[in-house]
Amino acid sequence: TAWRVLDSGGSELDAVERGCGQCEIDQCDGSVGYGGSPDESGETTLDAMIMDGNTMEVGAVADLRRVKNAIGVARKVIEYTKHTLLVGESASLFAVRMGFPYEDLTTQKSLSLYSEWLNQSCQPNYWKNVVPDSSTSCGPYKRREEVTHKEEQTRSQRNVHNHDTIGMVVIGVSGTVASGTSTNGAIHKIPGRVGDSPIAGAGSYADSTAGGAAATGDGDIMMRFLPSYQAVEYMRMGTDPTVACQKVISRIQKYAPKFFGAIICANTTGSYGAACNKIPGFTQFHFMVSSPLLGRPTEQVVDCI
Repeated sequence: TAWRVLDSGGSELDAVERGCGQCEIDQCDGSVGYGGSPDESGETTLDAMIMDGNTMEVGAVADLRRVKNAIGVARKVIEYTKHTLLVGESASLFAVRMGFPYEDLTTQKSLSLYSEWLNQSCQPNYWKNVVPDSSTSCGPYKRREEVTHKEEQTRSQRNVHNHDTIGMVVIGVSGTVASGTSTNGAIHKIPGRVGDSPIAGAGSYADSTAGGAAATGDGDIMMRFLPSYQAVEYMRMGTDPTVACQKVISRIQKYAPKFFGAIICANTTGSYGAACNKIPGFTQFHFMVSSPLLGRPTEQVVDCI
């Protein structure tokens, strides 16, 4: 969809918006758009961002409720406000003012995911240092008086089967770069949680003087390292896109060796690459590429490091 938009004369931002928007409609992997990844109260909320690599403008929404087209709302943040990021109920009110309809984001699928989780004593969840014990029971939780600093379970609860993001980098014919993301976030997240996807430099980053990058995976860990920004800076220094991606993954590995995550990178000449962190059940990363050289959208695969 994104390639068709570009091919028919649409802008790079148009391509990102329509491409990510198609994934929202298709409910890609159940982890993008409505009807997936219910939070702790059973509600699906959306995060998205879009970035213009010419002007460095970013539009983003987080914890967006009852509006399906999150990437579309993010684009309107660029076009109609001087802001970068709008969140929660206020983002939904903005969306309605921009002409987006209120719609229910829950489906039979998301309701059944939620009830299954409740039946499994709310496992897994994202609480720690609380009573009752969050590893065996549902809340409501209260904080423990004494915070224990025991070794956290470092293995990510998110994996290739239950969490992903549509991340996209578009390079125009003149080297103009745009990027974007859309996701419904981590399943069973604590309401109000925002991951890396709508954060510029974390979820994605675009700079028409260097390139673009987009990340997917365990956003709570990955956002601490601004991986997309870091990858673009490596490419600015002349680093090959594949190597830039690998360097970013290696950097996170030092602190969180078992994190689930991957990143795609593309420079202004159209070279591209990707990298991922190797963990049990996730040894390769698949991504799609469209370019004049390939003629049609092609799936690419990299081995995780």
